[in-house]
Amino acid sequence: METDPEIAARIEGRLERLGLTGPEADRSAGLPTGTCDALMRGEGGLPRGTALRRLAAVLDVEEGFLLGLEPGDLIPPEMLEDPQGELGLLAPDEEALLRHYRRLDVPTRAAVVHLVSRAAGPEVVEEPVRQVGRKPRRG
Repeated sequence: METDPEIAARIEGRLERLGLTGPEADRSAGLPTGTCDALMRGEGGLPRGTALRRLAAVLDVEEGFLLGLEPGDLIPPEMLEDPQGELGLLAPDEEALLRHYRRLDVPTRAAVVHLVSRAAGPEVVEEPVRQVGRKPRRG
């Protein structure tokens, strides 16, 4: 997948304005070496999730600017998802929620858990699977 030429130009322009090289931006954003240079050549896709946020922060722009969005446009949800979300790790919004939750005192935590439980509705309890055609053993 190739990077949009306008996005490549935005990245190159920000690096020039900030006096950064691609490898310096990669290092600051915690990206694999060569990521920014590849993006400026139009190779590969923009990083997603936390990596996109870190790159935007290093370039001192909003994520929407990197994506070529107009002011007020919503960032596509798939661009905010981290790839490890599929591996069972926490998504960025879950990490933020947990980080804030951990700063609460115990009574407030209890209130938050109660509120979220009520908002989410009743838990689905799975019934045990019954085998058809077998009589229970008596022992």
